[in-house]
Amino acid sequence: MKSQGEIESSVCDGISRFQQEFIGRGPSDIHSHLVGTMIIVRLKGVLTPAERQLISPGQATAVAQHNGQENGNGRSLLKQVRSHMIATGRQRLRQIVEEAADVDLVSIHHDISTVTGEELFAFSLAAAPRL
Repeated sequence: MKSQGEIESSVCDGISRFQQEFIGRGPSDIHSHLVGTMIIVRLKGVLTPAERQLISPGQATAVAQHNGQENGNGRSLLKQVRSHMIATGRQRLRQIVEEAADVDLVSIHHDISTVTGEELFAFSLAAAPRL
C-alpha cells in the first residue's frame, strides 16, 4: 500500500512526463490532491511560447479573419487542440493514474485556462485507494 503523499507524488511525476512527451514541455508547477475517489491535478505554466502567441489579442483577430469567422479566436482553437491531445493520450493517462493509485479509473475530466495558463485534470476512481 502507498501513502496518500506517495500516490499524489506519483501522479504528479507521471502527468509531468506526459506533458513533456505530448506537449513538448512540462508545467512550471504541479500539485495533485487525492480526495476520496478523485484525484485533482493542477498544473501551472503549461502554455508554450507558440500557444501564448496564438492567444494574444492581435492574433485573435488574425485567426478569425483567416477562418472567415467574425468572433472566432485563438483561445477556442487552443482549447480544441489541447482537448484533442488529451483524448489522444487518454490510455497513457489511465495507466499513470491506475498504477499510482492501484485502483481502476472511471473517467477523466480536463480543462485549460487560456487566461491564467493553468490546466486542471480530475480523475474519477472506481474506489478510494487503500492507504
